[in-house]
Amino acid sequence: MKKIAISIGDLNGIGLEIALRAHEEIKTLCAPMYCVNETMLQWGAALLGLDVPMDFNTVECAEEFFEISPGVVSEKAGKASFDSFVTAVALAKSDNADAIVTLPINKEAWKQAGIVYKGHTDALSDMLGDEAIMMLGCDELFTILFTHHIPLKDVSEYVKTKALTRFLVKTYKSLLVENIAVLGLNPHAGDGGVIGDEEIKIAKAIKRANDELDKNVFFGPLVPDTAFAPKSLEKCSHFVCMYHDQGLIPLKALYFKESINVTLGLPLIRTSVDHGTAFDIAYKGKEPSTISYVNAVKEAVRLSEKPVLDF
Repeated sequence: MKKIAISIGDLNGIGLEIALRAHEEIKTLCAPMYCVNETMLQWGAALLGLDVPMDFNTVECAEEFFEISPGVVSEKAGKASFDSFVTAVALAKSDNADAIVTLPINKEAWKQAGIVYKGHTDALSDMLGDEAIMMLGCDELFTILFTHHIPLKDVSEYVKTKALTRFLVKTYKSLLVENIAVLGLNPHAGDGGVIGDEEIKIAKAIKRANDELDKNVFFGPLVPDTAFAPKSLEKCSHFVCMYHDQGLIPLKALYFKESINVTLGLPLIRTSVDHGTAFDIAYKGKEPSTISYVNAVKEAVRLSEKPVLDF
């Protein structure tokens, strides 16, 4: 079975409960390695009123012992979640794990702890010295974001043929999936240049990427407002989107509970739940959904079984 290193997330949130409740299912999918301090694990489980399974395989982290405060943004919890993440990354880099799965962190807690990264994706890009690609979704629909956390007014400046070509080729080599749709940026996909010329650049990038790959992997640019219609989703499950909300609005409207976050384009595989720490329900006896977590593990295993291509 594939060995998956699991970063436990912010211990003041729902990550630990998800890991404990889903363990019986997760161990049928992979050999999980939970990056968490044993003392913190036992205390968190006691607060939850849950037993720690005998086969709950833990890997010690550098994190210091601290008082778990359910639902509270904490510097120490932020540092502990970062230490868990760093431990998981180290396991994958040393080939002691085939992939990593991350449970939710709190960005404000990371900031309080003096961690310079906004989240897992930019941390991985810096640690591994390459730009990561963000993909979110589930089996029915995956959206791949060409740009993500930038102001909407700046998106058009990023739509360049050369950069998008490189992005598309890297996306294919990360996924080895064919029949990938590429969305336009403007209403009506530009109407032949009447409502903007970005689609001309996008079309050139699609052709160049397909030529470089010597196969017709990508098609488009599609009109954004009809791209996710039911008939379109019957034909295609992967969509390259030009900006964050273009991909996230349809995804979360259709598959909010099932969706996951996948980091592509790096020399290690990382997937994550696509939800936050849920401080409002942490340790309150309101069982959090484990669907996104289980899907994240399934995708990590699937990707780790694919051949690795040079980027």
